[in-house]
Amino acid sequence: MSRVLIVGAGLTGSLCACLLRRELQVKVHIEVWDKARGAGGRMSTSRPPDPSSHSADLGAQYITATAAYTRSHHSLYSELLSAGILQPLHGLIEGLRQRDDTKDYVTPLGTCSVVKHFLSESDSVDASGADLFFERHVTGLFRRGASWEVQRKQGDSEMFDAVVLTMPVPQILQLQGDLGHFLSAEQQHQLHQVVYSSRFAIALFFPPDAILSVPWVAKYVTDNSCIRYVAVDSRKRNADTPGLGPSLVVHTSVPFGMEHLEWDKEDIQPIILKELHKLLPGLPQPISIKCQKWRYSQVLTSVPGCPGHMTVLDQPLLVCGGDAFSHSNFDGCVESALSMLSVLKASLTAAP
Repeated sequence: MSRVLIVGAGLTGSLCACLLRRELQVKVHIEVWDKARGAGGRMSTSRPPDPSSHSADLGAQYITATAAYTRSHHSLYSELLSAGILQPLHGLIEGLRQRDDTKDYVTPLGTCSVVKHFLSESDSVDASGADLFFERHVTGLFRRGASWEVQRKQGDSEMFDAVVLTMPVPQILQLQGDLGHFLSAEQQHQLHQVVYSSRFAIALFFPPDAILSVPWVAKYVTDNSCIRYVAVDSRKRNADTPGLGPSLVVHTSVPFGMEHLEWDKEDIQPIILKELHKLLPGLPQPISIKCQKWRYSQVLTSVPGCPGHMTVLDQPLLVCGGDAFSHSNFDGCVESALSMLSVLKASLTAAP
């Protein structure tokens, strides 16, 4: 039985595992590894230390679907809407440039619920399912005949017949071993052209009696060099629950994130909070605060041509994917997962 490793339990990796389980006709052992302690990647939902507050989305905030993608990805949107994972966004987002051919969706349980849904659909109920492992940080790839030896930061290396890499491109390029030997000069050039934005995000968790008196569910800020976006996250997600305090999410601007990228979160947090209190004077005292640094926030420059994936080696298969190979939103990740699925199906079906 072929062994397939998908590195990265974000949207692209989780959907790839789900679709591979659903559509592959041959029995394959699938594993999904992520270096974090939980799934989601940049679709991250943070739970407060105190259970009396709502959770908060520190990464992706909502999903915007064009009419074209609503049609081409109809089955996935229908699945997520039917399961209650997605709901139409109804609240006011101040400063949002709405287009006539788009529709916005929110996730009542947090954006991470999309990833968890696809991972649950790929769970190992039989030999074609997927096994999920956290805190497995891949450090190197070494070709061993018809297999890949995958080394991780802690623990023994393991052998796989096919490897799918969905982490940010700079992390792919940092891998030790044989990857660099098999990348062509053109592929290396294309990968080095990928550019990401960077930013900081802060979640503030409030007690149940806190009142956030703003007319919007989220707001794009245009006159502040530090803060770009603020959301009453629980309200934005249609998730206000009696007895739970609201949560507030703040994203910095890209220039601020780039300028302070190497600063510690502990030094950045008070700067952001000072600017936040200028924007929202009289803000109640939160129970707790969490600060997140997104070194690889959104893809500003994708791999040329947006191919969806990059096949590094056919046998044993090594393929790279993610939003850097398409575009940086939900449908871009879907396009990449579908692109890699076709390569995996062809390779694994042809395998002896």
